[in-house]
Amino acid sequence: MNLPIPFYIYAFIFGAVVGSFLNVCIYRLPESRSIVSPPSACPNCGTLIRWYDNIPIFSFLILRAKCRACHAPVSWRYPLVEALNGTLTLLLFMKYGFSLTFPALFIFCSALVVITFIDLDHQIIPDEISLPGIVIGFIFSFFLPWNGWLNSLLGILFGGGSLFLVAWGYEKLTGKEGMGGGDIKLLAMMGAFLGWRSILFIIFSASLIGSLIGVTTMLIQKKDTKLAIPFGPFLAFGAVLYIFYGRQIISWYMTIGR
Repeated sequence: MNLPIPFYIYAFIFGAVVGSFLNVCIYRLPESRSIVSPPSACPNCGTLIRWYDNIPIFSFLILRAKCRACHAPVSWRYPLVEALNGTLTLLLFMKYGFSLTFPALFIFCSALVVITFIDLDHQIIPDEISLPGIVIGFIFSFFLPWNGWLNSLLGILFGGGSLFLVAWGYEKLTGKEGMGGGDIKLLAMMGAFLGWRSILFIIFSASLIGSLIGVTTMLIQKKDTKLAIPFGPFLAFGAVLYIFYGRQIISWYMTIGR
């Protein structure tokens, strides 16, 4: 879309502001704490964070990654999440503009950001994100002509069912749990938002990238195959890749076999 530059700046700022709230979700959801109250405070000294110290990205840079009150270091995770969500929001707005697709995929990608960092930290995917996400994605499908409710419903069944069968088969063959229920519900959420056609692409790209990173990590750390790596972030990567380049990659893949 060809819109005035300020619209794109506003899109990034909006995404970064929401990213600040996502940091709260990432920090509190695994601890089963409210994401609404109490207000954000320094985890070291407990001082409430004022609004002017909570401006996405800029406050972190101005304060030089330290708490204003006690000067304890502040993690780079906070501006990273804000910048990541701002960038995703900008890219979505550039691609979809003022269409209903933009808020639908904005909600979806913001949820993926939360899931990714929680899974990296705790190896869990919170039901508080994935289960409502399935419902929200299905509701949006009634208003998105490129998806449709049947496509979304099949995506939920195919997404959740495919990983469930893989997890069930692995457990029967090895006697060990190889994939958690969180990944199953996450892929069902992806199917709800993106439709059943996205599932194979997401699984394949997530498995490919996950295998490359897993093997590289094991070689660097010199650990065996028992090294546990969360799969949720790779599924999230595959879903985002599908949103922006999925159809082009699929078309390219189909042409090279001719």
